[in-house]
Amino acid sequence: MKTLIVEDDFTSRLLLQEILKGYGEAHIAVNGKEAVKAVRAAIDSGQPYDLVCLDIMMPEMDGYEALKQIRRMEETRGILDDRAVKVFMTTALDGVRSVSEAFRCLCDAYLCKPIEKVKLQDQLRAFSLIA
Repeated sequence: MKTLIVEDDFTSRLLLQEILKGYGEAHIAVNGKEAVKAVRAAIDSGQPYDLVCLDIMMPEMDGYEALKQIRRMEETRGILDDRAVKVFMTTALDGVRSVSEAFRCLCDAYLCKPIEKVKLQDQLRAFSLIA
């Protein structure tokens, strides 16, 4: 599994890296702009990400906008449904509006911080990213 962790907080980034290290390659982006650029480069290289763990509150470009741009890019390139990258929002925001907006932007799952290993693994299994 090839993963992109998009997180501006060092501790949160480290936690996700630790949880995901046994499942394959994990790259890092510290804001939404870097995330969009990384996803574009991965698609262009023919080695797209399987999973993006995306924080919402970040400098330069928030997670909602990054997700919109990623989904727009996939649509433009004909990457739809089961071939699209799985995006898990990983955020401290747990209000109904935040969750609703994330799913409106077409995230696949929503996990509140602090991220619990078991809950993340359950979502990875639910989307057949791990056995």
